[in-house]
Amino acid sequence: MDALTALLGSAALHAGFQAVVTLVVYPALAATGERDWAQVHAAHSRRIAPVVAVVYLSVLGTWAWVLAVHPLTGWLVAAGAGSALAGGATALVAGPTHTRLSRRGPRPELLRRLLRADALRLAGALVALAGTLGAVAQG
Repeated sequence: MDALTALLGSAALHAGFQAVVTLVVYPALAATGERDWAQVHAAHSRRIAPVVAVVYLSVLGTWAWVLAVHPLTGWLVAAGAGSALAGGATALVAGPTHTRLSRRGPRPELLRRLLRADALRLAGALVALAGTLGAVAQG
């Protein structure tokens, strides 16, 4: 396997994971009432943390490999921008918002912020996948 193929695999994994979070996981979480919030949110956080670690470590590891062995092309720059958008939205917005949600409960403004950050993460993951597909097709 070469680095671009590995990047394609990790980008596809990330996009698929992010689509499930956006379309299934977060809508269910946002529909949780205040009475059940603490228990449901804590269970969500416990269960998703190892999956997030695997997905993001896969993306970071394959990017390190690609950057070590491939010159940057326009496709890879686009893919990198998508990965950076998804990672940045996670680290700077979604993660801290989850911390606030665990302390304050399902406040509407916090849920809106989380869902907006999540939309950015999905967009970033899809841009990363498209850019990686372009890089693989280009050779």
